[in-house]
Amino acid sequence: METLTFDSDDLERTEEFLSQAYARMRIGNGTPDSSRAQIHRAAIDTVSVDELDLDFDMSYAVTPLGRICLCVVHDGTIEDHVYQGVSDSFGPGDVVSFAPPDLSYAGRIHAARYNITMLDPELLTQVAGTADPLRPEPVRLTGHRPLSPGAGDRLRATIRYVQDHVLADPSVADQPLVASTAAQHLAATVLATFPNSASTDPTGPDRQDAHPAALRRALAFIEGHADRPLTVAQIAEAAHVSVRALQYAFRRHLDTTPLGYVRRVRLSHAHAELAAADPEQGETVTDIAARWGFYHPGRFATLYRSSYDRSPRRTLHDG
Repeated sequence: METLTFDSDDLERTEEFLSQAYARMRIGNGTPDSSRAQIHRAAIDTVSVDELDLDFDMSYAVTPLGRICLCVVHDGTIEDHVYQGVSDSFGPGDVVSFAPPDLSYAGRIHAARYNITMLDPELLTQVAGTADPLRPEPVRLTGHRPLSPGAGDRLRATIRYVQDHVLADPSVADQPLVASTAAQHLAATVLATFPNSASTDPTGPDRQDAHPAALRRALAFIEGHADRPLTVAQIAEAAHVSVRALQYAFRRHLDTTPLGYVRRVRLSHAHAELAAADPEQGETVTDIAARWGFYHPGRFATLYRSSYDRSPRRTLHDG
């Protein structure tokens, strides 16, 4: 996990910092009597979450970021935000995608406090998949506004969830399965929030490929790699089928999703560790849950209780 903090009222220093933290940009100050910028970042390998507080009016012109850049406005406004084919303004409560990763953008910020969440575009492809797992076609967002107010609310809640339950604790964020699970959860929420190019309906060939042999290959791969970060695309490749065929096979034969099954297997491993652990040696439910990718103790306890009819704490102490 990486963290950084910036606090300055020097516009040149702010421009230099922003250029290093995001992409090369030029900024200007529309309120010369004030120029304080406060920025805090917390990041894992493929996702960064920044909180920014600018007490001045700032114009910006940014070169392509190469990343999905989401913005949640807390206070103030962002006006005249433009990129190829789009011109828009945002205010408190708005959740938007700033621009496609390969496009420059520009605009003006008016004394705003806001969140910037960036993620690797490849995450969208890993989560959505394509017809050919060996030559995945990149998934793109095709709109910058959420599909509905409810979709925007869910994305805002997901970003806050990642902040509060992953990035708030380096010992949790540094767990590989936690980082992978959180990044995929965020990417899946982004795909559910914005219009995009992914196609998830199985085709005729996908339905033909969703046979028991492919499912057995997928299950064997999951069982053998549950302790490592996994994506749906990796499981599909191991099963020699498309992501859509894989998803259809799990839905048809097991009434679950590939990642739902991964979660079930990891829960089983966490159960075994809890039963074998010695709390007198310092082992905790939170530590064991995090090792298996469960980064919210309350949700882990609920899931565990529904599967084993007892609390994880009881298993840890009673064996």
